[in-house]
Amino acid sequence: MPPAPSVGARFRGVNRRGWRVWPTVSTVTDCSASRFAFEVRSLGLPVSRWQYDIEPTASGCRVTESTWDRRPGWYKPITVLATGVTDRAVTNQRNIEATLERLKKAAEA
Repeated sequence: MPPAPSVGARFRGVNRRGWRVWPTVSTVTDCSASRFAFEVRSLGLPVSRWQYDIEPTASGCRVTESTWDRRPGWYKPITVLATGVTDRAVTNQRNIEATLERLKKAAEA
């Protein structure tokens, strides 16, 4: 069983889009009952921040997923070639919607 997440913990991600595959390293920056967040780096460069805010509601909870693009301007064209993603904002929004839907199904199961 992997260790419980904590601030400062690092994990490796492997991203795939078609035939493209690229690794990332993430560092947990927030880890509480109300927020989980991590900063992502690729090839040692800042790439993004992902954050999940959890708020109690009358029927359970509400999860809000947010992301910030942290890539340096000069690095963006390189990442387009490496990932095949030309519109990062639109792609991330689609991925956020899919992630939250999967999370909802898992929580309600």
